Amino acid sequence: MDSSTISSIGSIFAWAGPVIFAVIGETITERAGVMNLSLNGSLILTAMVGFAIATITHNFLAGFLAAALVGALVALLIAFMSIGLKQSQVAVGYVLAMATKSLAYFMGAPYVGKPVILLPVIPIPFLSQIPLIGPILFKQTLLTYFSYLLIIAAYIYIFKTHQGLILQGIGERPSAAYVRGANVNLLRYIYVGVGGAFVGVGGALYSLSVKTWNGQLSGFDGIGWIVLAITIFGGWHPIKGALGSYLFVLLQYLGIVLQPLMPQVNSRVLQVAPFPLMILALLFVNIGNTDWVDRTLAGLPENVRRTIAKVLRALNTRQPAALGIPFENE
Repeated sequence: MDSSTISSIGSIFAWAGPVIFAVIGETITERAGVMNLSLNGSLILTAMVGFAIATITHNFLAGFLAAALVGALVALLIAFMSIGLKQSQVAVGYVLAMATKSLAYFMGAPYVGKPVILLPVIPIPFLSQIPLIGPILFKQTLLTYFSYLLIIAAYIYIFKTHQGLILQGIGERPSAAYVRGANVNLLRYIYVGVGGAFVGVGGALYSLSVKTWNGQLSGFDGIGWIVLAITIFGGWHPIKGALGSYLFVLLQYLGIVLQPLMPQVNSRVLQVAPFPLMILALLFVNIGNTDWVDRTLAGLPENVRRTIAKVLRALNTRQPAALGIPFENE
């Protein structure tokens, strides 16, 4: 495999970094029982804030911290409106998605086209020398390495620790978690803030690593809705969500690669193709819940029916039972 192909495959992991941060952030938020539907606007706003602060201060860390803070504040606003004021999470999230996007384009206008030094690639000694795998996985930016670690850390925390079990409890059966001593609403605020901060880091990683800030031409619009789809596609599971993120970025990459080979196809078709494909994948994941599938399977031979049923069960997802439902202490 030549160096250009290896570099192209490595770029998939780099481009997936922002999506992974956002998906895991939303996974944590929704595991706590709150939907952050402002993701699309929040990602655009934090991308602008991260780029602007890094440009002004000439400091990457300041840019990421500012973006994380903004992402957390937007998410906490949704938490306050839903938990404190008992407003619809869907309505508040959608309004904030529109408002934060417009705010980003308005406040970010002075920074359109301004140069910024993108995050440097830092090869990991020894690991980057491994044939094939090394140049792909271990010649990346520091935040891409953090995205690898975040997948593992989120999985261990949610499914292998006591606090993770409490997190699952406040999203599944908050009344039972409350009886066991958990401060449900306080924990929801905390996890929503943490999830929003990860979304903010993902937004800044877009503008400081994958692309730069060019206002409406930056190409960020729509990514937040895909993040929501991937969160569902991944069954609110960090590892499955990460795989969905890599799949989406791979589809985007294929659109770029296939364009020169298919000049008769309008370039915009290949650019937007990953979005409907991810929606189709989401529908396929949840198709096992429908009655017509059960009726169709009933007419198939036993061996075929069992095989298809196993595949559908493996793909099937179930949202946290208390997702979007406010909790009141009794």
